[in-house]
Amino acid sequence: MILYADLGMSSWGVFQVGIMNFLGLTFGQASQLVGLGVLIFGWILGFPPGFGTVMNMYFIGYFIDRIIEWGVIPQYTNPVLQFALLIGGMATLGVASLLYLSPKLGAGPRDGLMIGLVQKLDRPVGQVRGGIEVTVTILGYLMGGPIGVGTIITAFTTGYFVQLAFKLGNYDRNDKHMNLYELTKSLTGR
Repeated sequence: MILYADLGMSSWGVFQVGIMNFLGLTFGQASQLVGLGVLIFGWILGFPPGFGTVMNMYFIGYFIDRIIEWGVIPQYTNPVLQFALLIGGMATLGVASLLYLSPKLGAGPRDGLMIGLVQKLDRPVGQVRGGIEVTVTILGYLMGGPIGVGTIITAFTTGYFVQLAFKLGNYDRNDKHMNLYELTKSLTGR
């Protein structure tokens, strides 16, 4: 929705287009590659991946390419409808984060990094996510990724949409997620 609002890419979108400029990947494949890099970075920082981490990394990229291919999101030229699509995309991102994180089977790479930093820094979700989004926007821009007014809006507000969804859904940012090792151990009984 943020992409099709045509007001500027999301922060991660800018970064992914920057990657695409160098590697010739699709947008979804760039998302998967970035997810893998963030997963490894988060693991090094002490946030081990869970089942949800790996599934998120793969399926978000897969469905980005399918949604673009199928053309299921409308494109508008009316600025009011474009901003409505942008805001709807950010709200959807916040609610979707709450829904897939609630089972505690592992946060996606980007959300895992966010939650890990929230816990380590003891800062609000909105601030930490905002810092990540701004950093990624700058890096993506330096690699040739496009920015627009929508990029600036998403960079500074996505964290607060996620924080609001967490608050409305009573999600505890300090809840522990099951990592792959713990999941394997619980499934095998060893």
